Amino acid sequence: MFELIEPIATVTFSDVPNEAFLAVGMRDYWDGYFAGRAAPLGLAPAEVVHAVFYNFAAGEVARHIPWVWGKITPQEAVAVRERGSAAALRQLLGPLADSPTLPRVAELATRAAVSAPTEGRALYAGLRTLPVPPEPVARLWHAATLLREHRGDGHNAVLVAHGIGGTEAHVLLALSLGMRPEEFGRTHHLPRARLAAVVDGLRARGLVDADGGFTDAGRETKRRIEARTDEAAAPAYEALTADELDELVTGLEPLATALQALDY
Repeated sequence: MFELIEPIATVTFSDVPNEAFLAVGMRDYWDGYFAGRAAPLGLAPAEVVHAVFYNFAAGEVARHIPWVWGKITPQEAVAVRERGSAAALRQLLGPLADSPTLPRVAELATRAAVSAPTEGRALYAGLRTLPVPPEPVARLWHAATLLREHRGDGHNAVLVAHGIGGTEAHVLLALSLGMRPEEFGRTHHLPRARLAAVVDGLRARGLVDADGGFTDAGRETKRRIEARTDEAAAPAYEALTADELDELVTGLEPLATALQALDY
């Protein structure tokens, strides 16, 4: 489900929503990112947004929060994000956006998305307070975003339980993709000494070997974290029968495949 939902939810980070945020006074992509994604939390300070988002390096959130709230309210940011994301999804899907099966897919995804427990899931709980859009494409994006952030909140909890910090999580992801941390898009901008200290810490815990790759213990820790994250995400789909879940998967597959084929 993660592989089917993620491409739909992440259209919110593409050009059309970015341009919509720039049009209302955001200085750059990251202003729009933080305004849109943090908006369901209201006027939360940077420290709270940093805690909920978890994996940004210290100080990165504070470069944008609360500055963005001097240009746009959280309520306005929610509206800009929804309009821009729905427009992007419609544009990227092309004829598939008008598929006669899409409203049913959106309905099933929404039923799952609004049925999961909110305890311990701050960002998901904030999103649950927002109205569900009536238009099918917007509804599908909204449902995918709810399911993504529900899983993300659970993933953060699992990382905390395993003693893995935000930057450490990115380093482990880079290694799992066969990349060095200084080459990885989410960490390459960090000072080399800072990245080296993170890797050294993982090495001291026996998760990374002398060459900077996974040890068996590191690989098993990564596998266990991902498996537990999937388990924690599963309750969202218990609102659907087995047949409905199969129907949802069948309906999402061509949409996800089309989006994954695009470079956005």
